[in-house]
Amino acid sequence: MEERLYRSASGAPIALRPRQHSASCRELAVRCPRLQLRSLSAVTSAVWLAAYGLFVLSENSMVLSAAIFITLIGLIIYLHFVKIDQESLLVIGSLGIQVTSSYASGKESTTFIEMGQVKDVVINEAIHMQKVIYYLCILLQDPGDPQGVSDIVPLFQSSKPRLDCLIEVYKSCQEILEQRKTAPQPSGIK
Repeated sequence: MEERLYRSASGAPIALRPRQHSASCRELAVRCPRLQLRSLSAVTSAVWLAAYGLFVLSENSMVLSAAIFITLIGLIIYLHFVKIDQESLLVIGSLGIQVTSSYASGKESTTFIEMGQVKDVVINEAIHMQKVIYYLCILLQDPGDPQGVSDIVPLFQSSKPRLDCLIEVYKSCQEILEQRKTAPQPSGIK
């Protein structure tokens, strides 16, 4: 399937790329805007100009060296631990749900939730800064109480898609979860 364009809760453009690998396996990837060279250049220039101003006042070359060093270390930390380029959700009806975050540096963070732990996938709402925002989350089954929920795992925390995008992801997840509920269970497995 082709990429569909949406907006995040903050109004930034994001893209949803749904892929159907089989009837019970779908991947839904939300791609965030890439790091803009213009904003990176502006921040770097501002820090270096401030350092140059301090250098002129103090006549200490360590100020310039420290500014360059701090800027480079800050950029590496930002790209490796903060800036997420893509978040994906791989739903496999017989196995579980894999949540992957791909950082701008190329690092990936993956979490897998077994299907036996999944109670449901829902769209929840929260009030943040005088606005109602919606988010998709996985409700985890409480092992002691079949009707209870032990934990909530929020999805797409970095891209924060708006409701129209979340509804498409929700429907896709529910189709696979419904297949799992209606499929005949092998004997001995509950």
